[in-house]
Amino acid sequence: MEIKILDEKPNPLLHRREFVFEVSHATAATPRREEVRGEFAKLAKAPKDRVIIERMRARYGTATTRGEAVVYETVEAAKVTEREHILIRNGLKEKVAKGPAAPAEPEPTPKAEPAKAEPPKAETPAPKV
Repeated sequence: MEIKILDEKPNPLLHRREFVFEVSHATAATPRREEVRGEFAKLAKAPKDRVIIERMRARYGTATTRGEAVVYETVEAAKVTEREHILIRNGLKEKVAKGPAAPAEPEPTPKAEPAKAEPPKAETPAPKV
């Protein structure tokens, strides 16, 4: 796997550098995001936890993949700026399971006093008309 940086732009407002890269993988399948992050971190001379791979697109019929990556100045800047699903893809955040939540303890309700039963009324026959 060989990575070549095609374009690099500094973005001081977001505390990061933005890259466009190309990966050549002639003898193997499209590399996994984690493998590319590791190699890209070495190439950009930055720790792996500050490298975010935005997207990777394999080019049909060729053994090359183009992608976009950003390298942040700090991990905190990455977590504040990047979207949640991108952080999950790059392993900087854990995915929250959306399964059934644990049932909360119901609050005890005060018991109402039972209504006092009235004595039954004697029924009188209705007058005939």
